Amino acid sequence: MLTSLALIFLVGLALAGICQRLHLPRIIGMLFTGILLGPYVLNLLDPSILSISADLRQMALIIILLKAGLSLNLADLKKVGRPAVMISCVPASFEILGYFLFAPLLLGLSPLEGAVMGAVLAAVSPAVVVPRMVSMMENGIGTNKSIPQMIMAGASCDDIFVIVLFTTFAGMAQNGTGTVNWMDFVNIPVPILLGIALGALVGFLLNLFFEAAYRNKRYIRNSMKVIVILGVSFLLMAVESWLEGIVAVSGLLAVVSMACVVKIKSSEFVTRRLSEKFGKLWIAAEVILFVLVGAAVDIRYTLDAGLAAVGLIFLSLIFRSVGVLLCVAATKLSWKERLFCVIAYLPKATVQAAMGSVPLAMGLACGQMVLSVAVVAILITAPLGAIGIDVSCKRLLEIEKKC
Repeated sequence: MLTSLALIFLVGLALAGICQRLHLPRIIGMLFTGILLGPYVLNLLDPSILSISADLRQMALIIILLKAGLSLNLADLKKVGRPAVMISCVPASFEILGYFLFAPLLLGLSPLEGAVMGAVLAAVSPAVVVPRMVSMMENGIGTNKSIPQMIMAGASCDDIFVIVLFTTFAGMAQNGTGTVNWMDFVNIPVPILLGIALGALVGFLLNLFFEAAYRNKRYIRNSMKVIVILGVSFLLMAVESWLEGIVAVSGLLAVVSMACVVKIKSSEFVTRRLSEKFGKLWIAAEVILFVLVGAAVDIRYTLDAGLAAVGLIFLSLIFRSVGVLLCVAATKLSWKERLFCVIAYLPKATVQAAMGSVPLAMGLACGQMVLSVAVVAILITAPLGAIGIDVSCKRLLEIEKKC
């Protein structure tokens, strides 16, 4: 196992560095590392690593969601208003509709399996988008109309919305009937609201615990707070499993909600330090996540998906772009700024890497195809979106002059 971990980190970081020098997203190099080292090419990874890869991927997803929650400024959402709320769910809904309509025609899946695939692929990648929006805010690019704030906040909420929909669609597909139970859609707000409430309560109690320790001169280092928050996050995910069959609760949404409350209740200095430390954890978690996703890909199925998968991805991105334009309609944004919003909402990576293999692990018939198309989508949209954002931001957006 140690040899496998050494290969994952060293080769993954090396190929990521090469991609970075080529001005491509680092995750491309990590994915290729997994494909090369995985059982379908060189077969250099220990089976014990692959057997726990699903748990490792979930841990990585929790880390990036905690960082997103600690970085999410609710005031930005309030400042932007309607477009920020709409952009967190409308584009993803349009893209899922694209997969629902065209996956049966191009890949031979059922409409419900198309919806499962769409729910996996519809999320925008915070790993690609958030760092670039932070850089834009630091350089005053588009900040006069809060464009990077809107996209960053929307991208964080977009992931949660899609994950909840995925849970619903996957449950429908797993019941074996292949039929759509419309009550499942009616019940979608239940796990969302309960997840938010549970996370907010836990975040409030965590803050009380930290404050009580501080009042009693039991100083807790920020590094220790990170460990406590991580442990509580794992428990929140476990609560979702414990309550399965009794009441639906979104553990991932609870994690983000908890992080948001901790941010609100803590000082700006503490929040910034916690976010930085989770950012450092993400450096290792990111390598494990994307390399193991690449290792899970059977390259034969990816090649079989071929041009049909590429066509399906681009058709669905057109649906997504229409959704983005609908969100920014009737705003003060110029057509250039609206075009930038479309480009910024293209990249796929984080959620697709974490969720792409879940349908396969659940035993769904479409599982291997979903994973294959998810990898193709990452390979196409991550560099396309990342390069598009970097090239277009200064050309399409206004740069705020600093005194």
